[in-house]
Amino acid sequence: MSVPCIAPLELTGIDKRFGRLSVLRGIDLAVGAGEIVGLLGANGCGKTTLLSIAAGLLAPSGGRRSYGPQQLDDLDLEHRARLAFVAHSTQLYARLDARENLRLFADLSDHDGGRGAIEGLLARVGLGHATDRLVGTFSRGMQQRLAIARALLGTPDLLLLDEPFTALDRAGRELLTRVLLGERDRGAAILLTSHDLDAIAEVTDRVVLLADGRILGTARREVADPAGAAGRDAYADRIRGLGREEPDA
Repeated sequence: MSVPCIAPLELTGIDKRFGRLSVLRGIDLAVGAGEIVGLLGANGCGKTTLLSIAAGLLAPSGGRRSYGPQQLDDLDLEHRARLAFVAHSTQLYARLDARENLRLFADLSDHDGGRGAIEGLLARVGLGHATDRLVGTFSRGMQQRLAIARALLGTPDLLLLDEPFTALDRAGRELLTRVLLGERDRGAAILLTSHDLDAIAEVTDRVVLLADGRILGTARREVADPAGAAGRDAYADRIRGLGREEPDA
């Protein structure tokens, strides 16, 4: 029997406190299937905490998180296999090569670890030439791309990415953009953080500004935006304007 999809993700009234420190305050956020949402905010504003709560790795102090059309409050192991979380740290094994890293993950998570699946993913993230190289010899950008490939191995319904554009050069950012747009078109719900305004304007459908533990504003890519660079620039201008407008009702 197939496992029901775990998209969309819905976070309602999410609070998070560490002792007396309030990190998140009444966060309402939904990410639909086939949508990419970006989280912007200064360091320490709660972006990583919110991703960890969305991933089920951290319990909220208040509020509710739900997954999928059935609005599951929690994920069992079968449902959790439909979620992928790429942390800021790549968490790869430096003494294994790229192929071995993916095969190990596939074995541990019961995903398809066949040679064809792994080779195809490595080629998709631009690492087809480095399948047999030890990951300890990879640049930071190459490691980032391998971590993305590992996340995609399970064909996730929900993809959570903490600063995925870190250390990528222009070509790497363009490649990752294509990969993420492909996942969106497949129907995945994607929530990511980034400090790279150009990258986030290129790939997202909506951007949310997080400040002082609250959502301060939202910018959307409009259907009426012109095609190409002009449309991207119009959207980027709306993103830059976040924080200078009233929060969404």
